[in-house]
Amino acid sequence: MTPPEVLDVARDGLWTILKVGGPLMVVTLVVGVVVSLIQALTQIQETTLVFVPKILALFAAMLLALPFMGDALAGHMGRIAEKIVSGG
Repeated sequence: MTPPEVLDVARDGLWTILKVGGPLMVVTLVVGVVVSLIQALTQIQETTLVFVPKILALFAAMLLALPFMGDALAGHMGRIAEKIVSGG
């Protein structure tokens, strides 16, 4: 493989990682900020209070995004396998 092809594969891999992990990270970030705002408004400073809503929201987002995530990963693997078969 030539260096530009390696860079294309790396860029495609990074883009796939962002597509797969990005929605889950955004959901977790939004839930964390909302819970932090609620804690600041009510002055309840319990550190374990953040984890349960984050886990539940992450689980729900994962259930909703799992088909999309699987398709993105399968497409990436298909492109990699195609490059391997074609010899570059």
